[in-house]
Amino acid sequence: MTHQDQARVNVRIMEKEYVIACPYEERSALLDAAEYLNGRMREVRDSGKVVGLDRIAVMVAINLAHELLQVKDREAKVQSEVGGRVRGLRERVEVALEKGQQLEL
Repeated sequence: MTHQDQARVNVRIMEKEYVIACPYEERSALLDAAEYLNGRMREVRDSGKVVGLDRIAVMVAINLAHELLQVKDREAKVQSEVGGRVRGLRERVEVALEKGQQLEL
């Protein structure tokens, strides 16, 4: 992708304007992400426990990273569980097929 294939999107986070380049087809997702980030940063700011834009940004980044890791962990557990169920079903089918073949003989 070349630089010309990129859209320049203006986003406003905590009363500051940022211009971000992204693929044209991802503009809407970028705006949604910026709006979500702005909301999370305002929540932290409004709690009064963290002062300063950089500290608020780091606190939100840590919280989002933690949430992402939790989702990945849950996803891995679900995939493992589904994989185990598929293996169990496959084994049952193989046993049933073997029994069926033995009956045919």
